[in-house]
Amino acid sequence: MRVLVTGGAGYIGSHTVRELMRNKHEVVILDNLCKGHVGAVPAGISLEQGDIADRALVDDILRRYGIEAVIHFAAFSLVGESMADPAPYFRNNTAGSLALFEAMVQHKINKVIFSSTAAVYGEPEHWPITENDAKTPTNNYGLSKLMIEEILKSFDRAYGLNYISLRYFNAAGAHLSGEIGEDHDPETHLIPLVLQAALGQRDSIKIFGTDYPTPDGTCVRDYIHVTDLANAHVLALEYLARENAANIFNLGNGEGFSVRQVIDAALRVTGREITVVEDERRAGDPAVLVAGSDRIKKELGWKPQFTGIDTIVDTAWKWHLNHPAGFGDRKWK
Repeated sequence: MRVLVTGGAGYIGSHTVRELMRNKHEVVILDNLCKGHVGAVPAGISLEQGDIADRALVDDILRRYGIEAVIHFAAFSLVGESMADPAPYFRNNTAGSLALFEAMVQHKINKVIFSSTAAVYGEPEHWPITENDAKTPTNNYGLSKLMIEEILKSFDRAYGLNYISLRYFNAAGAHLSGEIGEDHDPETHLIPLVLQAALGQRDSIKIFGTDYPTPDGTCVRDYIHVTDLANAHVLALEYLARENAANIFNLGNGEGFSVRQVIDAALRVTGREITVVEDERRAGDPAVLVAGSDRIKKELGWKPQFTGIDTIVDTAWKWHLNHPAGFGDRKWK
């Protein structure tokens, strides 16, 4: 299948591109490179630089490459930033997605896999979280994604735009080849922050809150290896081609790991000293966020292969150790 991957030069997008290639799909990437990296794009893959809201560009790409399906990653994703400056999140994420979907409808492309988020759920009342739980996002990033899901439901009913929305939790790790991994600016994810401390790029790693109602008092999160995540997108694409029906799936490991457990895993994997600083809780941090992923396992046959926290951290460490400056196109912060 000829697939357009928006945001395909980013962290999750670039891993998904490789899984698509491995499964013999033809791939074209559209990325404005404000967050992505040219170095993450495999040799031989067409990279179109531009924005999903540029209708003339999107029309040209869909027509010129004969695109049959879209996997849509392109989005801003920093929670704190979305609260301080919400306008770009609604403009880029929500309005940009609307423009993309309108172009798809015009070109009679009726298959889209949407990169959604656990942030649509907000503060969970219980865990594991299931797809039918209440959607009450507590930040504008989650709200912008939920609005896109509602647009997709309307487009499915009105125009037959079949979609799969994948709500995932904490993507982590790096490709087994060591060629690509996590490189954000600024970096906000726990595992790369811990590994930067192990590399001496940071003086310490902070634990925000040690008095949560969890076994060790620190927050528990569901870490899913990025390759398992990428594989789910391929399965979702093949599901749409086969079933031609919309659906929504959670994507998670199904097992939570605390902040202390992640740090302990990094200590074991790296064999280096890591200075830990305990700090107060951050506002809005739930004690536990763990996904219930039974639906996608049952309906798509998806099964995560990298479930242990040591394994996940080890793949990330190999990337960071061999690429201390990431892709080399920006400095770490």
